Amino acid sequence: MAQRPSSLKLEKERKRQQKQKEKEVRRANAKEVKSRREDCSPGEDPDLAGIRPGPQPLPEQWRY
Repeated sequence: MAQRPSSLKLEKERKRQQKQKEKEVRRANAKEVKSRREDCSPGEDPDLAGIRPGPQPLPEQWRY
């Protein structure tokens, strides 16, 4: 049997609300991570802070 249009609308609205809640949680997490990020000097990209040109040393887990 086909569902009634009103039940389809309710289901769609529930999915929309759930997606909105997930989005709010993601935004809150991103904001928290950003606030905990180490401050760097002005003009320095925080993603590139501490990286030097050329080959990078291996992480501890990959060292022999």
